Amino acid sequence: MDNFKQLAERYRSELLDNVLPFWLDKSQDKEFGGYFSCLNRDGSVYDTDKFIWLQGREVWMFAMLYNSLEKRQEWLDAAVQGAEFLKKYGHDGNYDFYFSLTREGKPLVQPYNIFSNTFACMAFAQLAKATGSAEYAEIAKATFRRILERRSNPKGQWLKACPGTRPMKDFALPMIICNMALEVEDIINDPALIERTIDESVHEIVDVFYQPDLGVILENLAPDGSLVDCFEGRKINPGHDLEAMWFLMNIGIRRNDKALIEKAVEISLSVIEYGWDKEYGGIFYFMDRKGYPTQELEWDQKLWWVHIESAIAMIKGYRLTGNEKCLHWFERLNDYLWNNFKDHEYPEWYGYLNRRGAVLLPLKAGKWKGCFHVPRSIYQICRELEAISER
Repeated sequence: MDNFKQLAERYRSELLDNVLPFWLDKSQDKEFGGYFSCLNRDGSVYDTDKFIWLQGREVWMFAMLYNSLEKRQEWLDAAVQGAEFLKKYGHDGNYDFYFSLTREGKPLVQPYNIFSNTFACMAFAQLAKATGSAEYAEIAKATFRRILERRSNPKGQWLKACPGTRPMKDFALPMIICNMALEVEDIINDPALIERTIDESVHEIVDVFYQPDLGVILENLAPDGSLVDCFEGRKINPGHDLEAMWFLMNIGIRRNDKALIEKAVEISLSVIEYGWDKEYGGIFYFMDRKGYPTQELEWDQKLWWVHIESAIAMIKGYRLTGNEKCLHWFERLNDYLWNNFKDHEYPEWYGYLNRRGAVLLPLKAGKWKGCFHVPRSIYQICRELEAISER
Protein backbone atom coordinates (compact mmCIF):
# COMPACT_ATOMS: atom_id res chain seq x y z
CA MET A 1 0.00 0.00 0.00
CA ASP A 2 1.57 3.25 -1.17
CA ASN A 3 -0.95 6.06 -1.02
CA PHE A 4 -2.02 6.32 2.61
CA LYS A 5 -3.10 9.93 2.10
CA GLN A 6 -5.49 9.02 -0.71
CA LEU A 7 -7.03 6.23 1.33
CA ALA A 8 -7.39 8.56 4.32
CA GLU A 9 -9.35 10.94 2.10
CA ARG A 10 -11.63 8.11 1.07
CA TYR A 11 -12.42 7.32 4.71
CA ARG A 12 -12.86 11.00 5.60
CA SER A 13 -15.27 11.54 2.73
CA GLU A 14 -17.21 8.43 3.70
CA LEU A 15 -17.60 9.73 7.24
CA LEU A 16 -18.53 13.33 6.46
CA ASP A 17 -20.47 12.92 3.22
CA ASN A 18 -22.18 9.56 3.70
CA VAL A 19 -22.32 8.08 7.19
CA LEU A 20 -22.88 11.06 9.48
CA PRO A 21 -25.52 12.74 7.29
CA PHE A 22 -27.46 9.47 7.35
CA TRP A 23 -27.64 9.46 11.16
CA LEU A 24 -28.39 13.16 11.43
CA ASP A 25 -31.20 12.92 8.93
CA LYS A 26 -32.72 9.51 9.66
CA SER A 27 -32.21 8.64 13.33
CA GLN A 28 -33.29 11.70 15.30
CA ASP A 29 -36.76 11.53 16.80
CA LYS A 30 -37.93 15.13 16.45
CA GLU A 31 -41.18 14.46 18.33
CA PHE A 32 -40.13 12.59 21.50
CA GLY A 33 -36.36 13.07 21.53
CA GLY A 34 -33.57 10.54 21.43
CA TYR A 35 -32.87 8.42 18.38
CA PHE A 36 -34.72 5.77 16.43
CA SER A 37 -32.86 2.49 16.91
CA CYS A 38 -34.31 0.48 14.03
CA LEU A 39 -33.73 1.73 10.47
CA ASN A 40 -34.15 -0.03 7.14
CA ARG A 41 -31.58 0.02 4.38
CA ASP A 42 -32.93 3.35 3.14
CA GLY A 43 -33.17 4.83 6.65
CA SER A 44 -36.93 4.43 7.09
CA VAL A 45 -38.02 3.48 10.61
CA TYR A 46 -39.27 -0.09 11.04
CA ASP A 47 -39.63 -0.17 14.84
CA THR A 48 -39.79 2.63 17.41
CA ASP A 49 -38.39 0.94 20.56
CA LYS A 50 -35.21 2.64 21.74
CA PHE A 51 -32.22 0.66 22.98
CA ILE A 52 -30.11 2.43 25.57
CA TRP A 53 -26.76 1.13 24.32
CA LEU A 54 -27.49 2.85 21.03
CA GLN A 55 -28.85 6.04 22.60
CA GLY A 56 -25.70 6.48 24.68
CA ARG A 57 -23.40 5.56 21.83
CA GLU A 58 -24.95 8.12 19.48
CA VAL A 59 -24.70 10.90 22.06
CA TRP A 60 -21.05 9.94 22.56
CA MET A 61 -20.39 9.78 18.82
CA PHE A 62 -21.59 13.27 17.98
CA ALA A 63 -20.10 14.81 21.13
CA MET A 64 -16.73 13.16 20.47
CA LEU A 65 -16.65 14.36 16.87
CA TYR A 66 -17.59 17.87 18.00
CA ASN A 67 -14.73 17.78 20.52
CA SER A 68 -12.13 16.09 18.33
CA LEU A 69 -12.85 16.73 14.66
CA GLU A 70 -14.84 19.91 14.02
CA LYS A 71 -17.09 22.28 15.98
CA ARG A 72 -20.20 21.65 13.93
CA GLN A 73 -23.31 22.93 15.68
CA GLU A 74 -25.51 20.23 14.15
CA TRP A 75 -23.35 17.57 15.80
CA LEU A 76 -23.59 19.24 19.18
CA ASP A 77 -27.34 19.75 18.81
CA ALA A 78 -27.81 16.07 17.94
CA ALA A 79 -25.80 15.01 20.99
CA VAL A 80 -27.61 17.36 23.38
CA GLN A 81 -31.11 16.32 22.35
CA GLY A 82 -30.18 12.65 22.76
CA ALA A 83 -28.62 13.31 26.15
CA GLU A 84 -31.70 15.14 27.37
CA PHE A 85 -33.82 12.11 26.47
CA LEU A 86 -31.37 9.81 28.28
CA LYS A 87 -31.26 12.08 31.31
CA LYS A 88 -35.04 12.20 31.60
CA TYR A 89 -35.99 8.62 30.78
CA GLY A 90 -32.87 6.46 30.54
CA HIS A 91 -32.20 5.44 34.15
CA ASP A 92 -34.02 4.30 37.26
CA GLY A 93 -33.00 7.21 39.48
CA ASN A 94 -29.95 5.37 40.79
CA TYR A 95 -28.01 5.74 37.51
CA ASP A 96 -28.68 2.19 36.45
CA PHE A 97 -29.68 2.63 32.83
CA TYR A 98 -32.48 0.54 31.36
CA PHE A 99 -31.84 -1.75 28.42
CA SER A 100 -34.70 -0.43 26.30
CA LEU A 101 -37.55 2.08 26.29
CA THR A 102 -40.67 2.77 24.29
CA ARG A 103 -40.49 5.60 21.80
CA GLU A 104 -41.96 7.95 24.41
CA GLY A 105 -39.42 6.90 27.05
CA LYS A 106 -41.30 4.36 29.16
CA PRO A 107 -39.06 1.54 30.49
CA LEU A 108 -39.37 -1.76 28.64
CA VAL A 109 -36.45 -3.88 29.88
CA GLN A 110 -34.86 -3.61 33.31
CA PRO A 111 -31.30 -2.22 33.74
CA TYR A 112 -29.77 -5.71 33.85
CA ASN A 113 -26.98 -4.90 31.41
CA ILE A 114 -24.09 -2.89 32.84
CA PHE A 115 -23.03 -1.80 29.35
CA SER A 116 -26.06 0.49 29.22
CA ASN A 117 -24.29 2.30 32.07
CA THR A 118 -20.87 2.32 30.43
CA PHE A 119 -22.11 3.89 27.20
CA ALA A 120 -24.20 6.44 29.08
CA CYS A 121 -21.17 7.33 31.18
CA MET A 122 -19.03 7.85 28.08
CA ALA A 123 -21.81 9.90 26.48
CA PHE A 124 -22.28 12.34 29.34
CA ALA A 125 -18.52 12.68 29.86
CA GLN A 126 -17.93 13.65 26.23
CA LEU A 127 -20.90 16.00 26.23
CA ALA A 128 -19.73 17.64 29.45
CA LYS A 129 -16.46 18.43 27.67
CA ALA A 130 -18.33 19.82 24.68
CA THR A 131 -20.76 21.99 26.64
CA GLY A 132 -19.03 22.68 29.94
CA SER A 133 -22.20 21.47 31.66
CA ALA A 134 -21.69 20.66 35.34
CA GLU A 135 -24.93 18.66 35.26
CA TYR A 136 -23.71 16.35 32.50
CA ALA A 137 -20.38 15.95 34.30
CA GLU A 138 -22.15 14.95 37.50
CA ILE A 139 -24.24 12.36 35.67
CA ALA A 140 -21.04 10.90 34.19
CA LYS A 141 -19.42 10.77 37.63
CA ALA A 142 -22.45 9.19 39.30
CA THR A 143 -22.74 6.60 36.54
CA PHE A 144 -19.02 5.81 36.73
CA ARG A 145 -19.31 5.22 40.48
CA ARG A 146 -22.30 2.95 39.90
CA ILE A 147 -20.36 0.93 37.31
CA LEU A 148 -17.53 0.34 39.78
CA GLU A 149 -20.05 -0.66 42.44
CA ARG A 150 -21.65 -3.20 40.10
CA ARG A 151 -18.44 -4.52 38.61
CA SER A 152 -18.12 -7.63 40.80
CA ASN A 153 -21.76 -8.62 40.19
CA PRO A 154 -22.79 -6.82 36.99
CA LYS A 155 -26.30 -8.22 36.61
CA GLY A 156 -27.08 -8.16 40.33
CA GLN A 157 -30.73 -8.89 41.05
CA TRP A 158 -31.34 -9.54 37.33
CA LEU A 159 -28.90 -12.48 37.14
CA LYS A 160 -30.67 -15.49 35.61
CA ALA A 161 -28.03 -18.07 36.54
CA CYS A 162 -28.40 -20.03 39.77
CA PRO A 163 -25.86 -18.55 42.22
CA GLY A 164 -22.90 -20.74 43.06
CA THR A 165 -23.43 -23.55 40.56
CA ARG A 166 -21.08 -22.41 37.80
CA PRO A 167 -19.91 -18.85 38.50
CA MET A 168 -18.02 -17.11 35.72
CA LYS A 169 -16.64 -13.68 34.90
CA ASP A 170 -16.63 -12.23 31.41
CA PHE A 171 -13.96 -10.54 29.34
CA ALA A 172 -16.24 -7.83 27.93
CA LEU A 173 -16.38 -5.91 31.20
CA PRO A 174 -12.64 -5.20 31.75
CA MET A 175 -12.36 -4.58 28.01
CA ILE A 176 -15.03 -1.86 28.05
CA ILE A 177 -13.95 -0.41 31.40
CA CYS A 178 -10.34 0.14 30.31
CA ASN A 179 -11.53 2.17 27.33
CA MET A 180 -14.20 3.96 29.34
CA ALA A 181 -11.61 5.03 31.91
CA LEU A 182 -9.65 6.84 29.18
CA GLU A 183 -12.85 8.47 27.98
CA VAL A 184 -13.91 9.87 31.34
CA GLU A 185 -10.64 10.62 33.15
CA ASP A 186 -10.83 14.40 32.58
CA ILE A 187 -14.35 14.49 34.02
CA ILE A 188 -13.78 12.09 36.92
CA ASN A 189 -10.71 14.09 38.00
CA ASP A 190 -9.39 11.33 40.26
CA PRO A 191 -6.05 10.23 38.77
CA ALA A 192 -5.43 7.50 41.33
CA LEU A 193 -8.82 5.91 40.71
CA ILE A 194 -8.38 6.08 36.94
CA GLU A 195 -4.90 4.53 37.06
CA ARG A 196 -6.07 1.79 39.40
CA THR A 197 -9.06 1.04 37.16
CA ILE A 198 -6.85 0.87 34.07
CA ASP A 199 -4.26 -1.31 35.85
CA GLU A 200 -6.92 -3.78 36.96
CA SER A 201 -8.46 -3.97 33.51
CA VAL A 202 -5.15 -4.40 31.66
CA HIS A 203 -4.16 -7.15 34.11
CA GLU A 204 -7.43 -8.99 33.53
CA ILE A 205 -7.11 -8.75 29.75
CA VAL A 206 -3.43 -9.64 29.32
CA ASP A 207 -2.67 -11.86 32.32
CA VAL A 208 -5.99 -13.59 32.95
CA PHE A 209 -8.28 -13.82 29.90
CA TYR A 210 -5.52 -14.08 27.29
CA GLN A 211 -4.49 -17.71 26.77
CA PRO A 212 -0.91 -17.86 25.40
CA ASP A 213 -1.18 -21.53 24.46
CA LEU A 214 -4.16 -20.76 22.19
CA GLY A 215 -3.08 -17.27 21.17
CA VAL A 216 -6.56 -15.89 21.82
CA ILE A 217 -8.67 -14.40 24.59
CA LEU A 218 -11.54 -16.36 26.11
CA GLU A 219 -14.90 -14.70 26.69
CA ASN A 220 -15.57 -16.35 30.07
CA LEU A 221 -13.51 -17.83 32.90
CA ALA A 222 -14.09 -19.02 36.44
CA PRO A 223 -13.75 -16.23 39.04
CA ASP A 224 -10.23 -17.49 39.90
CA GLY A 225 -9.20 -17.31 36.23
CA SER A 226 -9.31 -21.03 35.55
CA LEU A 227 -10.85 -22.61 32.47
CA VAL A 228 -14.45 -23.80 32.46
CA ASP A 229 -15.36 -26.62 30.08
CA CYS A 230 -18.82 -25.59 28.90
CA PHE A 231 -20.28 -23.62 25.98
CA GLU A 232 -19.68 -20.23 27.62
CA GLY A 233 -16.30 -21.27 29.00
CA ARG A 234 -15.04 -22.38 25.60
CA LYS A 235 -16.32 -19.33 23.69
CA ILE A 236 -14.01 -17.13 21.65
CA ASN A 237 -15.10 -13.86 20.02
CA PRO A 238 -12.21 -12.75 17.78
CA GLY A 239 -13.79 -9.34 17.18
CA HIS A 240 -13.85 -8.58 20.90
CA ASP A 241 -10.20 -9.60 21.17
CA LEU A 242 -9.13 -7.31 18.35
CA GLU A 243 -11.19 -4.35 19.50
CA ALA A 244 -9.64 -4.70 22.95
CA MET A 245 -6.15 -4.69 21.46
CA TRP A 246 -6.47 -1.22 19.99
CA PHE A 247 -7.77 -0.06 23.37
CA LEU A 248 -4.57 -1.47 24.90
CA MET A 249 -2.48 0.26 22.24
CA ASN A 250 -4.06 3.57 23.25
CA ILE A 251 -3.20 2.87 26.88
CA GLY A 252 0.34 2.05 25.77
CA ILE A 253 0.54 5.41 23.97
CA ARG A 254 -0.81 7.22 27.02
CA ARG A 255 1.72 5.57 29.32
CA ASN A 256 4.59 5.42 26.85
CA ASP A 257 4.55 1.66 27.43
CA LYS A 258 6.16 0.15 24.35
CA ALA A 259 6.02 -3.35 25.81
CA LEU A 260 2.23 -3.15 26.16
CA ILE A 261 1.92 -1.93 22.56
CA GLU A 262 4.09 -4.79 21.31
CA LYS A 263 2.06 -7.27 23.35
CA ALA A 264 -1.18 -5.92 21.90
CA VAL A 265 0.21 -6.25 18.37
CA GLU A 266 1.40 -9.78 19.07
CA ILE A 267 -2.03 -10.81 20.35
CA SER A 268 -3.78 -9.05 17.45
CA LEU A 269 -1.81 -10.97 14.85
CA SER A 270 -2.36 -14.26 16.65
CA VAL A 271 -6.11 -13.68 16.99
CA ILE A 272 -6.70 -12.69 13.38
CA GLU A 273 -4.82 -15.75 12.14
CA TYR A 274 -6.95 -17.88 14.43
CA GLY A 275 -10.27 -16.24 13.57
CA TRP A 276 -9.91 -15.73 9.81
CA ASP A 277 -12.16 -17.88 7.64
CA LYS A 278 -9.64 -19.64 5.39
CA GLU A 279 -12.34 -20.76 2.95
CA TYR A 280 -14.50 -17.68 2.37
CA GLY A 281 -12.54 -14.84 3.96
CA GLY A 282 -13.61 -12.59 6.80
CA ILE A 283 -13.55 -13.22 10.55
CA PHE A 284 -15.80 -15.69 12.31
CA TYR A 285 -18.19 -14.24 14.90
CA PHE A 286 -17.86 -17.02 17.49
CA MET A 287 -15.52 -19.98 17.86
CA ASP A 288 -14.99 -22.78 20.36
CA ARG A 289 -11.55 -23.27 21.89
CA LYS A 290 -11.82 -27.04 21.45
CA GLY A 291 -13.26 -26.80 17.98
CA TYR A 292 -16.66 -28.05 19.15
CA PRO A 293 -19.95 -26.72 17.74
CA THR A 294 -20.91 -23.40 19.28
CA GLN A 295 -24.30 -22.76 20.86
CA GLU A 296 -24.59 -19.53 18.86
CA LEU A 297 -26.33 -20.29 15.57
CA GLU A 298 -24.82 -17.12 14.09
CA TRP A 299 -21.27 -18.32 14.74
CA ASP A 300 -20.20 -18.11 11.09
CA GLN A 301 -21.82 -14.78 10.21
CA LYS A 302 -19.55 -11.93 9.22
CA LEU A 303 -20.41 -8.83 11.29
CA TRP A 304 -19.59 -5.21 10.53
CA TRP A 305 -18.12 -4.32 13.91
CA VAL A 306 -15.84 -7.35 14.05
CA HIS A 307 -14.14 -6.40 10.80
CA ILE A 308 -14.00 -2.64 11.10
CA GLU A 309 -12.70 -2.72 14.70
CA SER A 310 -10.09 -5.27 13.62
CA ALA A 311 -8.99 -2.90 10.87
CA ILE A 312 -8.29 -0.23 13.52
CA ALA A 313 -6.12 -2.68 15.47
CA MET A 314 -4.10 -3.52 12.37
CA ILE A 315 -3.49 -0.02 11.01
CA LYS A 316 -2.77 1.32 14.50
CA GLY A 317 -0.41 -1.57 15.15
CA TYR A 318 1.38 -0.83 11.88
CA ARG A 319 1.73 2.88 12.67
CA LEU A 320 3.08 2.23 16.15
CA THR A 321 5.47 -0.64 15.41
CA GLY A 322 6.04 -0.76 11.66
CA ASN A 323 5.11 -4.44 11.68
CA GLU A 324 4.45 -5.34 8.04
CA LYS A 325 2.14 -8.19 9.05
CA CYS A 326 -0.23 -5.60 10.47
CA LEU A 327 -0.22 -3.71 7.18
CA HIS A 328 -0.87 -6.94 5.27
CA TRP A 329 -3.89 -7.71 7.42
CA PHE A 330 -5.16 -4.13 7.21
CA GLU A 331 -5.07 -4.35 3.43
CA ARG A 332 -7.10 -7.57 3.49
CA LEU A 333 -9.60 -6.12 5.93
CA ASN A 334 -9.85 -2.86 4.00
CA ASP A 335 -10.71 -4.75 0.82
CA TYR A 336 -13.24 -6.93 2.63
CA LEU A 337 -14.93 -3.92 4.24
CA TRP A 338 -15.37 -1.89 1.07
CA ASN A 339 -16.32 -4.89 -1.08
CA ASN A 340 -18.81 -6.46 1.33
CA PHE A 341 -20.12 -4.06 3.99
CA LYS A 342 -20.28 -0.82 2.03
CA ASP A 343 -23.75 -0.19 0.55
CA HIS A 344 -23.12 1.43 -2.83
CA GLU A 345 -26.74 2.47 -3.35
CA TYR A 346 -27.84 3.85 0.05
CA PRO A 347 -25.84 5.57 2.82
CA GLU A 348 -24.24 3.77 5.78
CA TRP A 349 -22.98 0.20 5.79
CA TYR A 350 -24.50 -3.24 6.09
CA GLY A 351 -24.09 -5.00 9.41
CA TYR A 352 -24.77 -8.67 8.83
CA LEU A 353 -23.35 -10.93 6.12
CA ASN A 354 -23.52 -14.69 5.75
CA ARG A 355 -20.38 -16.76 5.81
CA ARG A 356 -19.80 -16.26 2.08
CA GLY A 357 -19.97 -12.48 2.45
CA ALA A 358 -23.46 -11.88 1.00
CA VAL A 359 -25.85 -9.50 2.74
CA LEU A 360 -27.97 -11.38 5.28
CA LEU A 361 -29.91 -8.46 6.77
CA PRO A 362 -30.09 -5.18 4.83
CA LEU A 363 -30.92 -3.06 7.91
CA LYS A 364 -28.73 -0.09 8.79
CA ALA A 365 -29.74 0.01 12.46
CA GLY A 366 -31.26 -2.50 14.85
CA LYS A 367 -31.06 -3.76 18.40
CA TRP A 368 -27.25 -3.97 18.28
CA LYS A 369 -26.19 -1.83 15.31
CA GLY A 370 -26.35 1.93 15.62
CA CYS A 371 -24.38 5.14 15.18
CA PHE A 372 -21.16 3.82 16.68
CA HIS A 373 -18.86 1.20 15.19
CA VAL A 374 -18.95 2.41 11.59
CA PRO A 375 -18.43 6.15 12.22
CA ARG A 376 -16.03 5.61 15.14
CA SER A 377 -13.91 3.16 13.17
CA ILE A 378 -13.87 5.24 10.00
CA TYR A 379 -12.74 8.21 12.08
CA GLN A 380 -10.03 6.17 13.83
CA ILE A 381 -8.76 4.58 10.63
CA CYS A 382 -8.67 7.96 8.89
CA ARG A 383 -6.58 9.41 11.73
CA GLU A 384 -4.12 6.52 11.58
CA LEU A 385 -3.75 6.76 7.79
CA GLU A 386 -3.23 10.52 7.99
CA ALA A 387 -0.55 10.08 10.66
CA ILE A 388 1.27 7.51 8.53
CA SER A 389 1.08 9.70 5.42
CA GLU A 390 2.59 12.66 7.28
CA ARG A 391 5.71 10.82 8.40
